[in-house]
Amino acid sequence: MEERFTSRWSLLLAALGMAIGTGNIWRFPRIIAQNGGAPFLIPWFLFLFLWSIPLLIIEFGMGKKTRMGTIGAFASMDRRLTWMGGFVGFCTLAITFYYSVVTGWCFRYTAASFADIFSRFHPLPLGGLWGAATLDFWNTFIASRWQPVAFLLLGILFGSWIIYRGIVNGIEKANRILIPSLFILLIIAAVRAVTLP
Repeated sequence: MEERFTSRWSLLLAALGMAIGTGNIWRFPRIIAQNGGAPFLIPWFLFLFLWSIPLLIIEFGMGKKTRMGTIGAFASMDRRLTWMGGFVGFCTLAITFYYSVVTGWCFRYTAASFADIFSRFHPLPLGGLWGAATLDFWNTFIASRWQPVAFLLLGILFGSWIIYRGIVNGIEKANRILIPSLFILLIIAAVRAVTLP
């Protein structure tokens, strides 16, 4: 049975989750600062509107018209383009490996924040930006033989469980929680950033 999103709002949340990405949150500000600030935004916006957004629209259009996955969608246009669908699938798999690691880190930090584990380290100024507690926590985490692997597997299992449940009971329900949570966390981070000394 073919599953579809139950509303435009659900599709919009899924598209936002796909398009925003963590790179725009933690990597983009650093890249802007390293490349001259505002002048860097000119080529970035050009690239965004001339390349990224059109590709997203094409991808959504292909999916809507063919009602197939990437390989099937490209193959339905022309059998000789099947490899392009496979390449898109491979890239998606590679991105999934990366995001599974990051999701595992997020699970670890979330577990630590609820367990108040940071309090066992003594914060000391380190370069004015990072406390020794943060650095000690990270070093302890990556030095562990089991923690990085366990939290990576937790990230993979979490993502697999959502996908297994399907569009309506998996992706839509997860997005109703995760996407608003993302925006709430971004607002909290922005308020914290502008109130720093």
